[in-house]
Amino acid sequence: QVQLVESGGGLVQAGGSLRLSCAASGRTFSSSTMGWFRQAPGKERDFVAAITWGSSTYYIDSVKGRFTISRDNAKNTVYLQMNSLKPEDTAVYYCAKDLPIFGSKGDAQTVRYWGQGTQVTVSS
Repeated sequence: QVQLVESGGGLVQAGGSLRLSCAASGRTFSSSTMGWFRQAPGKERDFVAAITWGSSTYYIDSVKGRFTISRDNAKNTVYLQMNSLKPEDTAVYYCAKDLPIFGSKGDAQTVRYWGQGTQVTVSS
């Protein structure tokens, strides 16, 4: 059974940085596309970034140049480095495993495994 455990969320002032981590159990991590989604109160869960098994990366336009997704296959862990954070980045961030990429983005409806989520709050 696959388990995804996120960490690294918290409260930060606008302009600050956070690094989210997602540790995955199981033996298929290195061949999986991993991703991050976020969900603000009252809104849908939206794609943020993804990284394929070959380390190709995809981002939504609003985080390009500020967020970086990376992976360490030896540790079964995917990271999301978030810099220059803005209040509109406030959301619960979810780690995702096994997500198809269509049109350079992921779709929450097609994700196979989810983490429990970690809160990111950016104050102005």
